[in-house]
Amino acid sequence: MATGWENLITGSSASTATSSTTSSTKSSLSNDDFLKLLLTELEHQDPTDPMDSDKILTQTAQLSSLEASQNTTTALEKLSEQLAANTNFSAIGVIGQMASLGSSAITLKDKASNFEIYFPTEIAKGTLTITDTDGKTVKTIDISESTKGKSGVVAFNWDGVDNDGNQLADGTYGATVTYTDSNGDLKTTQSGTYPVESVRYIDGAAYVKLGTYYYAIDEVLEFYDKSLA
Repeated sequence: MATGWENLITGSSASTATSSTTSSTKSSLSNDDFLKLLLTELEHQDPTDPMDSDKILTQTAQLSSLEASQNTTTALEKLSEQLAANTNFSAIGVIGQMASLGSSAITLKDKASNFEIYFPTEIAKGTLTITDTDGKTVKTIDISESTKGKSGVVAFNWDGVDNDGNQLADGTYGATVTYTDSNGDLKTTQSGTYPVESVRYIDGAAYVKLGTYYYAIDEVLEFYDKSLA
């Protein structure tokens, strides 16, 4: 005769599996289930060797603790999903704001670096400055003729050649522009700072469009009002 909790639980599981074709299976035991198991154990125990009451209380407490732990885990998972959904939905609110990736970094690879810089006002004349990781200027390019009259996001291409005509190694560099706008005001701008044009959701995650590229929202270091650009 089965007298242990293991056999009772096994029997209960088998019964549940049999009835699962007509009703949904419970994911955890309820307090009523604990009580039924306890009563069943007491009903079928050997009268000559009854179960110790302390053992019964200990096992019941363990089962109750397990249920509470499972319920807490489920609640935390649901809360995490809800918070993530709220965060992604709030991403829509950054459309039209400025976004900073935190640096002016551009990448040189195979003698080519294609990057974009945002100009909040119309360009009259300006100079593009490329620096290495130590902040040393390696290339200056007069962009007055190629960008005059333009504003917004402007694309650039650098072949990796420095001011001395040397081909520089692939790697990370910085790109900034000092320019005079159509009003005669001196401005400075750089790669890595753009207005947010739109938000796209991919597998539930939010991506913001900066220039012609999409970035995960957690790659953006800062959002701020466009009037401050």
